[in-house]
Amino acid sequence: MSEEQRPPLPPFTEETAKIKVRKAEDAWNGKNPEKVSLAYSPDSRWRNRAEFLQGRQQIVAFLQRKWARELDYRLIKELWTYNENRIAVRFAYEWRDDSGQWYRSYGNENWQFDAHGLMQIRIASINDLPINEEERKFRWPQGSRPLDHPGLSELGL
Repeated sequence: MSEEQRPPLPPFTEETAKIKVRKAEDAWNGKNPEKVSLAYSPDSRWRNRAEFLQGRQQIVAFLQRKWARELDYRLIKELWTYNENRIAVRFAYEWRDDSGQWYRSYGNENWQFDAHGLMQIRIASINDLPINEEERKFRWPQGSRPLDHPGLSELGL
């Protein structure tokens, strides 16, 4: 078992689950595949849409492909529920492709953590909606969402 620690650790409370979700959001908005992969156990298993991954090396390769294709990526995650070592989130992110078409992608994730706070399992279901540039709601500078920026519920998403 890994000696790495990634607080907060399970069992989660509402407060610690929200912290875990925000840390994940901030990391993904940083768009650094190697750094993001460190939140997952070395043998982490993923289902992302119709793609199945296992281990940090595959996670890094996946994220490199993702962010090469999904330009100007901005993400908001929101806690849905939690229990012991599991967290469910809903999320939305906005991005554009290389032709300039904007999208808002909506989804849900189920997460399971080991005792060290590393994610062992990530199951994501995602749908993409083409939007016009004027419909964008995530307009902060690239990087972490500002603390005063509305979340999904406040934005009506």
